[in-house]
Amino acid sequence: MNVYENLNKITEYIEENLDNDIDYNIIARFMGVNTYTMQRVFSLLTDTTLSEYIRKRRLSAAAYDLYKGEKVIDTAIKYGYNNATSFSRAFLAFHGIKPSKVKNLANLKNFPRIVFNVDVAITSSMEYKIVYQDELTLYGFSTKTNNTSIKNDAPSLFEKISLDYADKFGSPNYAIITYDLERENCTSYWVLYDKKISVKNIKKIVIPKSKFLLFRIYSQDAKDIQVMSNKFYKDFLPSCNYNLKPIPELEHYHDGITDFLVPIY
Repeated sequence: MNVYENLNKITEYIEENLDNDIDYNIIARFMGVNTYTMQRVFSLLTDTTLSEYIRKRRLSAAAYDLYKGEKVIDTAIKYGYNNATSFSRAFLAFHGIKPSKVKNLANLKNFPRIVFNVDVAITSSMEYKIVYQDELTLYGFSTKTNNTSIKNDAPSLFEKISLDYADKFGSPNYAIITYDLERENCTSYWVLYDKKISVKNIKKIVIPKSKFLLFRIYSQDAKDIQVMSNKFYKDFLPSCNYNLKPIPELEHYHDGITDFLVPIY
């Protein structure tokens, strides 16, 4: 059974439980990984977070129920909303009309169930090794970002810090990306040194001791690093059995190369 068959099991389970509690632990077991890894794989292969997918599927189903004549409050409770007000706000934002107007208007949105093509084969080969890294204390600068703008924000900040401080402190030798509580959306990008430097407003971040998957990139160009990152998440991770650890991935720059380090249990 390939990863896409497992993902179809996930979306099927969600469909069957739109009006019930959806257990992320059950979903993770379909893929044989922990919930954190499952959420990362799902969002990277679908371009939507798992929580957002469930929310949109529920709001799509709610529109049909309202069209059939169900009451707003009953529909709200059915799809997990605490009250009619919060449901109405979410429904309006998604469909563009209030739930009470559904019977009179036909302009509704439907976010369909995602069905994966099980005939897609993942054939990319990636070399890696497992390494152990002691606790790292790093110092540097960050910028807020998101899943869409990270491709531009990361090289922009790295170039700025390199230009501003390379003469005095040398080039930055680490970078990380941080994520939100659900570990599905990136929130900030950091450019870091493994030594304390005397600069106003510099921040400290500690990376706990951990085991990492190391993928070596024979370049320090942002585009090459992004290619490796995309290959890891879209080709390697869905078809491997490693569980990701909820601490940041590292980019370690040294000797003209980049080590892309992914923390695992």
